[in-house]
Amino acid sequence: MSFFEVDDPVFSRFVLGNAPLKKLATGFDWVEGPVWFGDHDCLLFSDIPNNRILRWSPVSGITTFREPSNFSNGHTRDRQGRLVSCEHGTRRVTRTEHDGTITVIADRYEGKRLNSPNDVIVASDDAIWFSDPHYGISTDYEGTKSEQELPCNVYRVDGQSGEIRAVLTDFNGPNGLAFSPDEKRLYVADTGRMFSSDPQHIRAFDVGEGWALKGGDVFHAIAPGAADGMRVDAAGNLWSSAGDGVHCIAPDGHRLGKILVPELVSNLCFGGRHGHRLFITATTSIYSVSLAIRGK
Repeated sequence: MSFFEVDDPVFSRFVLGNAPLKKLATGFDWVEGPVWFGDHDCLLFSDIPNNRILRWSPVSGITTFREPSNFSNGHTRDRQGRLVSCEHGTRRVTRTEHDGTITVIADRYEGKRLNSPNDVIVASDDAIWFSDPHYGISTDYEGTKSEQELPCNVYRVDGQSGEIRAVLTDFNGPNGLAFSPDEKRLYVADTGRMFSSDPQHIRAFDVGEGWALKGGDVFHAIAPGAADGMRVDAAGNLWSSAGDGVHCIAPDGHRLGKILVPELVSNLCFGGRHGHRLFITATTSIYSVSLAIRGK
């Protein structure tokens, strides 16, 4: 069985015909937020409903990294190699220091509590960008059902001053975030409001001087399903979660192809020894596949 579906011949350059889609582990409830730690040869990811961050390594398999995790969702690493996490339970973004202590990056905006930070990326100037939809406070499944105090925004936390600023305020449910390799474009997935029929798509913004954002037109609408977590490769293609797997989208917005996954995909990241292995979180399991292109 082929796990790849080619829409554009260009996609064939990125996939390896003899590289299998591997199920690395299963038995979770809703996995999210994969992040690769190459210096430790392991993948960290969230099992949100079970309130834990797990670790997978080729040597040890699955072990527990942090439990409870405050219902953590998305993760990334900053330029100093520290873990940055979005926590639904505490409605905050945190950083795990090298000594294991926790630093709060953001938990309020203009005196009001954040909703449930979802996805996070770190730019080359050390600024932390994160999305803040309401999913973690809409039910008791991925956190605690609570009152929403703020709109669903995308925020930027300055890397030097720590100032938090709402940079995108016209989203129904901002979700996955990704910069192009040159950081001149920001991709943001909008998965809409929970229990609604809002449009679901990826928007693209031009990043100007001082990290000012312009544009915001619809870049691509995933079908089937919707975009959630996203990453870019070294050539600038966007790899997005989808209802039937992972979709690869060219910088001009047309789909190049798919990696078919037998479960609903939530998120993904590049890792492995040369950054060419795509790790995929999908409902109850984690998967991986080696590609002929590296992540950025």
